[in-house]
Amino acid sequence: MGHWLQRNIIEPGKLPLLLALTAFVLTFVITRVVTRLIRAGKGPFGNVEAGGVHIHHVVPGVILTVVGGFGAVASGRYGFGAAIGAVVFGIGAGLVLDEFALILHLQDVYWTEAGRQSVEVVVITASLVGLLLAGFSPFGVNDVSPDELQDRAGVALNVAVNFLFSLIALSKGKARTAVFGVIVPLVALVGSLRLARPGSPWARRFYRHRHRARAKALLRAYRHDRRWSGPRRAFDDWLGGKPDPPRP
Repeated sequence: MGHWLQRNIIEPGKLPLLLALTAFVLTFVITRVVTRLIRAGKGPFGNVEAGGVHIHHVVPGVILTVVGGFGAVASGRYGFGAAIGAVVFGIGAGLVLDEFALILHLQDVYWTEAGRQSVEVVVITASLVGLLLAGFSPFGVNDVSPDELQDRAGVALNVAVNFLFSLIALSKGKARTAVFGVIVPLVALVGSLRLARPGSPWARRFYRHRHRARAKALLRAYRHDRRWSGPRRAFDDWLGGKPDPPRP
């Protein structure tokens, strides 16, 4: 079955990546369903505790990620062992990134506003892996011609230029654009050419004495946030659950 998939559906060697992505997404979805049921007090599920300590699912996630990662590396890119390792790694990664905000803030912020960061990281990760499965390579190396691939200097220059665009986009406060720009160079190029967000390192450095550019950046950021913050919040609430209201 695995060989049939490799020959007819995906490129050779990408089956473990497909299995890992599938396990990652399914684990995140199932985990969110279970945690929402626990939060609502429904179903047979409950928090796991040992000795009075709440065991977060990031703990088994780390163990599965380590086991699956080393297992996949030891098994190579083909065979049953590589497939099992990829699935175990995907499950572990899904459990870990579902509590990314807990790791970042070093406190239980799962159902708070800060906990939305976990959902955002999971969506970005799944999207980037999907782009890799679709044939995109980091820094646009897939756009290099065969003749250029034989020239190491040409490849190095292509990587350096695309990486520079991503760094500029990141300095302009466009973190998502910079991350996706690593895989799709055109995205990083657009992000590097557009106005920086207010408060970003680029704006503080280059807009300090450019009052017109600073005002334009503020207006554009306001319009962008006003247009997209509502739909993005609704999507996060639907996918990850609505956070608790802040305590007074």
